[in-house]
Amino acid sequence: MNFKSVEEITSFLTPYADSLGIEIVEIETKINPPTLTIYGDTESGIDLDTLEKFHNLINLPLDDFDVYGGNYTLNVSSPGLDRAFKTARDYERNIGKDIEIKFYAPLKKGVKIIEATLLGYNGEEVTVLYNEKEEIFALSKIAKINKAIKFD
Repeated sequence: MNFKSVEEITSFLTPYADSLGIEIVEIETKINPPTLTIYGDTESGIDLDTLEKFHNLINLPLDDFDVYGGNYTLNVSSPGLDRAFKTARDYERNIGKDIEIKFYAPLKKGVKIIEATLLGYNGEEVTVLYNEKEEIFALSKIAKINKAIKFD
């Protein structure tokens, strides 16, 4: 079987996603059973109608693109509210917003998860406002950063 790489799939799908204002956040491929899952989002969040439009738009072109060289299952999904930041754009669009940080190892007093306000990002570190103080944390010490989810 001839499998396409995630980079090839992303490059192929980007114009379709752009036409609907969707950002491809992540692409997951599985071989057994053959499954292609595309996670998309928009600036204001993505709804089921938009996901369905995207699925319908890419379904036939992907068959012609021949991702797996055979039959496969196509899933198009939201990345979820608590998705991890993966790209510089994720960090940049969340500057000034509340985030949750999960560390690999506990900080002082055994704390492993904090909520803070993202102040900056430089590719290697994040600067946050935590307990009314500016703090800098190396990304290498962080297991996951995502938006803080608050229920009113």
